[in-house]
Amino acid sequence: MIREHATKDLTDYVVETLGDTLIETITAFGELTLIVAPAEIVRVLTFLRDDPQTQFISLVDICGVDYPERAERFEVVYHLLSPRQNQRVRIKVRTGEDLPVPSVTGVFAGADWFEREAYDFYGILFTGHPDLRRILTDYGFEGYPLRKDFPLTGFVEVHYDEAKKQVVYEPVELRQEFRNFDFLSPWEGTEYVLPGDEKAKQ
Repeated sequence: MIREHATKDLTDYVVETLGDTLIETITAFGELTLIVAPAEIVRVLTFLRDDPQTQFISLVDICGVDYPERAERFEVVYHLLSPRQNQRVRIKVRTGEDLPVPSVTGVFAGADWFEREAYDFYGILFTGHPDLRRILTDYGFEGYPLRKDFPLTGFVEVHYDEAKKQVVYEPVELRQEFRNFDFLSPWEGTEYVLPGDEKAKQ
């Protein structure tokens, strides 16, 4: 009850002070989510960090989410923590494949690698980033592996060739088709006891 009251107070205060920058506010599971336009993200994060009544000084995470059926297929999601207020807030920005989002590395230095990861895995662009390049995929990697239209197998496979004494990249060759598992035991639902199972009930 105390947490819900604190979340409501936070929501009312943020809406009052940032109302013109907010597209939508959502409260779920005792936490506040703000949806803002990309052009406003630096202003919103700076306010949440510096204002004495919020003090969200800790950037916990920045991640991407892919909704390929939408015109603005990506969401960039920022998670902030206020140790002083003992609260969390989530900020979402919607963007497309060719619509860059302003970098927030000037607000939170720790955003550097998070933004590079979102670029590497989703292809989300950030303007003003000091060094926007891939961070986890291999040199020369093509595509963005966490997009929902990226094939599960990828495009190339890698192995070390003993004869050539080097790493070799080759097109993926599936030696068998993907299998679907329903994870149901054939023994579940039987009315008889299989030999040995009676020990499990002792």
